[in-house]
Amino acid sequence: MLRDYQQRAIDELMRYFETHDGDPCLVMPTGSGKSHVIAAWCKLVVSTWPDQRLLMLTHVRELIQQNAEKMRQHWPDAPMGIYSAGLRQRDLTQNITFAGIQSIAKRIGDLGKVDMVLIDEAHRINHSDAGNYRSVIDQMRLVNPALRVVGLTATPYRLGHGYITDPPALFTDLIEPIGVLDLMQQGFLAPLRSIATATRFDLSHVQKRGGEYVDGDLDRTINQPEVNLPVAHEIVERAAGRKSWLIFCVSVAHAEAMATALRALGVTTDTIVGTTPTDRRDEIIRAFRAGEITALTNANVLTTGFDAPNVDLIAACRPTMSASLYVQMLGRGSRLKEHVKDCLVLDFAGLTYTHGFFDAPIIKKPKGETTGDAPVKACPQCDLLVATSTRECPGCGFIFPLPKPPKLTFQSAPIMSDEDGGLEMAVRAWRWDIHDNGKAMLRVRYYPVAFSGDTVTEYFPVWHGGGASYHAAKRLQPIIAMAGLNISDISNAEQLQDIPAPKTIHYRREGNFFRVISRSF
Repeated sequence: MLRDYQQRAIDELMRYFETHDGDPCLVMPTGSGKSHVIAAWCKLVVSTWPDQRLLMLTHVRELIQQNAEKMRQHWPDAPMGIYSAGLRQRDLTQNITFAGIQSIAKRIGDLGKVDMVLIDEAHRINHSDAGNYRSVIDQMRLVNPALRVVGLTATPYRLGHGYITDPPALFTDLIEPIGVLDLMQQGFLAPLRSIATATRFDLSHVQKRGGEYVDGDLDRTINQPEVNLPVAHEIVERAAGRKSWLIFCVSVAHAEAMATALRALGVTTDTIVGTTPTDRRDEIIRAFRAGEITALTNANVLTTGFDAPNVDLIAACRPTMSASLYVQMLGRGSRLKEHVKDCLVLDFAGLTYTHGFFDAPIIKKPKGETTGDAPVKACPQCDLLVATSTRECPGCGFIFPLPKPPKLTFQSAPIMSDEDGGLEMAVRAWRWDIHDNGKAMLRVRYYPVAFSGDTVTEYFPVWHGGGASYHAAKRLQPIIAMAGLNISDISNAEQLQDIPAPKTIHYRREGNFFRVISRSF
């Protein structure tokens, strides 16, 4: 049986196809049961329209296998096949085919007519008309111009471009039935927590290319005994009582060096890299999941398609300018555990300082052709990205406070938005209306039980378009779902007034405005 937000994802996707002609991407946080949604969607489509052919594509065999297994759980007699060289299966005859992009690209001529393509880890698709995914889709559209494409990802953005719906892009819209913070607050995901590390990487001399650190330069800077040994000691010291550690490293050599340092401290450790043989990799992962291995180091291979629920410590030893990679790495620790309630993140790489909160990372605009990245900041009311010099947000009218000396240091940035201080207010009532200062948006006022307290106002620019609308919809969807509504249903404030007000809100003051961090109903 699907959870309510999983069913909401199915309903919203169906509603999208009834009213839109584009190609949507479903945003589902790591651990939210994306493969269950895929299976339920495939069953719904093929059961309703038996002549439809669906192709589920991804880039790693583990995801192919996981998605296919969930399909069998939902529909034991599903007309499905697998086409993957890595899994040694080559069946293209069924209504539903789970396939690897590398394998299917070589047999595109044998596919015939496909009605819908679903792509897992869709943030990997090139924005420009290049790469295997775009080539395969273009060739399938020659056979069937009416082909529809559905993406699925936990991170709908790419380094150097922004959101995967920003043109030029394959996807036209984002659908997000629930956010990661809501999943944690509802008990479906384990919270992450971070503490400041004593060891800090000095990245001041590491070069960048294409907006990302140069691998070789990064490895030469970080993979040094005088860095690895203190990091290993600190991991062991901070780990007290934790049993399943995942360490993200810069390179193969770095992963091996960190494993050696941890073993020297008596920690049972193994390593997985891109060249690890398949059988050996499977055995290491089995032993890690079984608790026979305490620490697992890796270099760029366990960010997607890897499921080990009991990971209770993540050591981020791999600096990156990619917000997507940041969220994918830390997302490995968000699944519920058998023995602890949270996952400890040791952020040696300063990822939270670079990218912001895990549940609300900063997504940078792409580089200009000649001027490079424009300095930007996000409006705390409507999330619109504006120039750092902006005093008044053009999206919602927020007045930015004058800059103050930064309080955060390299390793002290909180990892979750609900960690960052804030106030709690018992709510007496709320009132919804439309605020229009040239651009209409929904507005809600929260009235306190204590009449002398703050009246907190929150804005939702759901009709502005672009990133502002995406973030507003992300915040609004959990509220309106209680009334059985979706974002596409909302046209006025009266539709929201009958929803019972929350009992409490957790919020922060930001200048003359407020940011509501969470609500308890």
